[in-house]
Amino acid sequence: MAPEKIYDQLTLIFHDIFDDDDIKLTAELSAKDVEEWDSLNHIRLIVAVEKSMAVKFSSSEISNLENVGQFVNLIAGKFES
Repeated sequence: MAPEKIYDQLTLIFHDIFDDDDIKLTAELSAKDVEEWDSLNHIRLIVAVEKSMAVKFSSSEISNLENVGQFVNLIAGKFES
């Protein structure tokens, strides 16, 4: 899956999970940049992405993520396998 398509899908998921249509996804965006991005919403985000994109993440993959760009790369890697 192309990164642009992943960003498009993630944007819809972020808007839904964080109830904020003004969030603009960039590679550098991280939890510290989104007020509502707490541990519970982080879990909701991961589950929503897994469901929407039909992928699964291990806890070690998720714990190593520092920003949206890394998340996009992780998702893209799931489609290369």
